[in-house]
Amino acid sequence: QVMESGGGLVQPGGSLKLSCTASEFTLDYYAVKWFRQAPGKEREGVSCINSSDDTTYYVDSVKGRFTISRDKAKDTVYLQMDKLEVEDTGIYYCATNGLDFCDSDVGNGESGDYKRWGQGTQVTVSP
Repeated sequence: QVMESGGGLVQPGGSLKLSCTASEFTLDYYAVKWFRQAPGKEREGVSCINSSDDTTYYVDSVKGRFTISRDKAKDTVYLQMDKLEVEDTGIYYCATNGLDFCDSDVGNGESGDYKRWGQGTQVTVSP
């Protein structure tokens, strides 16, 4: 099982750091992708990190503001979100695809090979 934490309420321009951990398997072995779903909108992919070489990928709307990373000693993947905007509001999920590399379209919000999902963590950006 995958678990997200770190969501909350923040003002525009603020920061949050999300964490993704796993129980019953080792997250370090797999690519991890962050998704989000805003109210009334389709789910979209946000960022992904390979396990094989730690290469990172970002959707254009978050480039320069979000940073994905992993701490292999803690078996945890993080999403550092800076300069948050109201449009970043949504439920954030992390998921693994059972492979050591990300899919080719980071912005794709379909589950596809990403079979292991968490319950999500709410991020609300509001003045």
